[in-house]
Amino acid sequence: MSARHTLAALALAPVLAFPAAARATTYDDSGMPPRRAHFDLQAHRGGIGMTTEESLEGFGKAMRLGVSTLELDTQITKDEKVVVNHDRQVSAEKCRDTAPVTPGDPMYPYVGKYIKDLTPAQIKTMDCGYRQLPGFPEQEVVRGFRMVELKDVLNLVRSYRAKRLKLNIETKAEAGAPEQTAPRALFVRRVFEEIHRSGIERQVTIESFDWGALRAMHKLAPKWPLVALTNYDFLQVGQPGASPWLGGIDADDYGGDFVKAAATIPGVSALSLNYGFPQTGKVGDPGFRFYSDRTMVEEAHARGLKVIPWSCDDPATVEALMDMGVDGVITNYPNHVRQIMADRGMRLPTPYEHH
Repeated sequence: MSARHTLAALALAPVLAFPAAARATTYDDSGMPPRRAHFDLQAHRGGIGMTTEESLEGFGKAMRLGVSTLELDTQITKDEKVVVNHDRQVSAEKCRDTAPVTPGDPMYPYVGKYIKDLTPAQIKTMDCGYRQLPGFPEQEVVRGFRMVELKDVLNLVRSYRAKRLKLNIETKAEAGAPEQTAPRALFVRRVFEEIHRSGIERQVTIESFDWGALRAMHKLAPKWPLVALTNYDFLQVGQPGASPWLGGIDADDYGGDFVKAAATIPGVSALSLNYGFPQTGKVGDPGFRFYSDRTMVEEAHARGLKVIPWSCDDPATVEALMDMGVDGVITNYPNHVRQIMADRGMRLPTPYEHH
């Protein structure tokens, strides 16, 4: 996902607008920072920096480490199964073909096809653990990894008896190109059914860039907490009409304000956005600006909404976000962020062992 680097439509304060002293943590008499009641440490796709993404091994490792939340993505197959995968189109960077399910299968090769056009049998022939993902030198490769279904992850969490753990499950319906994923109504219904069947639905939040999918989920599960995602571009600020991503909302009716617009969606309890611009930038870099800045956090909190930026890995940038009062962070390196939390005397998430 791309994000604009020039944001005339938003008054985004540069990080340097907050002097170091203003961003410093307040310490108590013990010399330790106050223990926040809860900081949501979310393992992005199970923690890509640690393990092959969205593998059962990766989710298990994150639970044993101790995270608050497993963040994961869903796609719907041709026969309406729910698989856990970030990409609507099978990525050659992550997966390679091995053999067709049946000789002469016209869909073969499967790499490069849309998941909505493949069956689980076809999908499970692909080796999605054939190499380390570039850019993640610490990543443990799960050799021969096959994509798993959502029910497999839900069952894994149950087997760990991880009752305090949350699952932040994204419905990856592609509102900007709806023909590339399953229809929204089907997509949402199937994800709902799998979660409801699992018996651990109280541990689930549903996130989506497609706010229409959030509205649809709220109708099916009015008590489930929802998370509104954006990367700013999807708001389409200053463009005529409503963005296809916002479920009928025109961000310009709210002055392009993400908080005000998202707060109108029934069931939304948290906002999740790219932490800054450019999206992989670091605090202190020339031209870097936070999107989830102090003003946004205060505005969200005033409406009873949490702010949980994605996907931040740089330690100094994570600490700056913490100092701004964000409620959590989605990170590829939950092990690194957990260490930051420990160093700051913050309450740590419960580690779990497999039973």
